[in-house]
Amino acid sequence: MAFFEAEIARADPSWRAALRAGLAAIERDSPAYLEQLVSSEFLPQSADIFAAFSLPIDKVKYVLVGEGPYPRLESANGYCFMDAAVTNLWSEQENGGLSKAVNRATSLRNFMKMLLVAEQHISLEELNPKSIADFASRAKGLNSPYIRTMTDLQTKFLDAGFLLLNASLVFRESVSPAVDARAWLSFMRVIVTVLAENAMQQGGSSKPYFVLWGKIADRCLSLPELANAKDFRIVRAEHPYNLSFIANPEMHSLFRPLTLLNSAQP
Repeated sequence: MAFFEAEIARADPSWRAALRAGLAAIERDSPAYLEQLVSSEFLPQSADIFAAFSLPIDKVKYVLVGEGPYPRLESANGYCFMDAAVTNLWSEQENGGLSKAVNRATSLRNFMKMLLVAEQHISLEELNPKSIADFASRAKGLNSPYIRTMTDLQTKFLDAGFLLLNASLVFRESVSPAVDARAWLSFMRVIVTVLAENAMQQGGSSKPYFVLWGKIADRCLSLPELANAKDFRIVRAEHPYNLSFIANPEMHSLFRPLTLLNSAQP
């Protein structure tokens, strides 16, 4: 566990004890796992492994749980779903819609389309390249009220209180994501417990949402601390790489009031 002390020090102070306890839980339940992990190559780079915990515990309103980090060095930054390789959200071409980088990233492309529908910029029936291009033109306009970059989107997520956490904090080419996620489930159990205790201390006035994307994230439901907790609200959806995610009504209800596409504070 000493290998991760420098990485823990980069997290918000409110999380550091929980991160140490989470790693201790992995060592207890999977004794050889961490030793084997630190001797292998993994993404994100170790400095970013706990990047998601830059958000203080008291600021957490949502826990977005994805499957695992992006399998590319330039993309994996330690935040669930935030593709660091993407710069612009909108195409720089005239009459272009989503940027080429977004269109290449299936999950991000579907998520952006879902937001356009959820925030009622475009109806689901009228969602097509032309309507998206029309919105992109407004988004890129002078004094536009809309976000323009991936950094803007990540900032909006964090400002809204999202802990952007993957079911597995690492990706390794030689190991199935499901295998790594199984080991990190012990870590997740500690995180859930800490969040539940924090919610209880606040008198239950604001129950955090657990937003689970995909089958690997759904494994969190096996944790009694989450499944039996009265201190959380749980929302599940297919992973955004599924086309059906765009029309998911629960995702529309969750994200509509957050206005993530608007550059102003939520």
